[in-house]
Amino acid sequence: MDADRVVREQLLFLLRGGNAHMTFDQAVADFPMERINSLPPNVSYTPWHLLDHIRIAQWDILEFTRDPDHVSPRWPEGYWPPPDEQADEVKWEKTNSDFRADLRALQDMVEDSGTDLYVPLRHATGYTVLREIMLVADHNAYHIGEFAVLRQTMDTWRA
Repeated sequence: MDADRVVREQLLFLLRGGNAHMTFDQAVADFPMERINSLPPNVSYTPWHLLDHIRIAQWDILEFTRDPDHVSPRWPEGYWPPPDEQADEVKWEKTNSDFRADLRALQDMVEDSGTDLYVPLRHATGYTVLREIMLVADHNAYHIGEFAVLRQTMDTWRA
């Protein structure tokens, strides 16, 4: 097996929640809608805020990678919904479905053998598709784990 194929398979495994990581779908499964806007103990954001942050960051990295004209949100406030914004079930589902769609687009990028993982992006010297995919996988794993801990502290796991 060639090295490029091995790297692609490992990246896909990471994006899908492989290794020691919980998947996004496992983390959000059966989350009680009545708690999506609740503040966990000692935390300044809600479960929905955290999921929307993951979605925004992943979307930004995807667009940065594929669109040289993409303008990223202002850091850090542009990577989170406004602190007082609340979600309803429709907004919760949209956050989740948009996250999944962008994750699928990233997976498609990795699966496409025409995507050169190693060449620097034309619009960002020193940045490669490989770097951006690893950044997404790392950021997602970190915050999905955080979401799972929030669920634990909020007692929102179903028995």
